[in-house]
Amino acid sequence: MTVIDNIIAWYSAHMNYASITALMTIESSFIPFPSEVVIPPAAFVAGQPDSVLCVTGSYPLDIALIVLFGTMGAMLGALINYYLSVWLGRPIIYKFADSKLGHLCLLSGDKIQQAESYFRDHGNMSTFIGRFIPGIRQLISIPAGLARMKMGPFLLYTFLGAFIWNAVLALLGYLAAGQMNLIKEYSHELSVGILILLGVVILYFVIKKVATKK
Repeated sequence: MTVIDNIIAWYSAHMNYASITALMTIESSFIPFPSEVVIPPAAFVAGQPDSVLCVTGSYPLDIALIVLFGTMGAMLGALINYYLSVWLGRPIIYKFADSKLGHLCLLSGDKIQQAESYFRDHGNMSTFIGRFIPGIRQLISIPAGLARMKMGPFLLYTFLGAFIWNAVLALLGYLAAGQMNLIKEYSHELSVGILILLGVVILYFVIKKVATKK
C-alpha cells in the first residue's frame, strides 16, 4: 500500500470533523494529498444515521458542517504555504522544490514557476480561480506569499475558492454515493465546469457594467 492508501484507510476508520480539517490542511499545503478522498466520502457517510458525522439531525446541515470544516482546513494549509514563502523567500523555496524532499512532495521548480506565472498574470484573483485548477490548487498560496499579498484579500479569495470547491465535492460525494473511482474520474471535469461557469458569471457582470455606462 502507498502512503496515501494508508492515510485513506486510517481516515475511513477515524472519520470525524477533526480528521476532515487535518487532512484538508495537508491537502492545501505543499504536501500532496487529494481533496477528492476527504470531502466526498464524508458527505456520503454523513447520511448514515449511526455516523459520527451525523450530529445536527439534519443531513443538509451536516453537509454544511463538512464543507465548513474542510474549508477551515484548506485555509490553514494555505496559510502554512503563505507564511513559509514569506519566511523562507524565493531562493530557498525554489531550492527546496528541486531537492529530493521537494520531489517526494511532488514539487519542482517548474511547478512553482508555473504557479508564479499564473499569479502574475491574474493578480490577487488567482488565489480564488487557482483553487479550481489541478496542479495549481495546492501551490497558488506560495506565489501569494512570495508577493506578500495583503492578508485580507488573500483570506477572502482563499475562503471563497475553497468553500465552493468543497461544496461541489460534497455534492459529488452525495450523488456518487461515495464511489471513489467515479469521483476521481470526474473531478477534473468538475474543475473545468466550475471555471466555465465562473467565466460566464464574470462575463455577465462585465457586460452589465458596460451596458449601464452607455
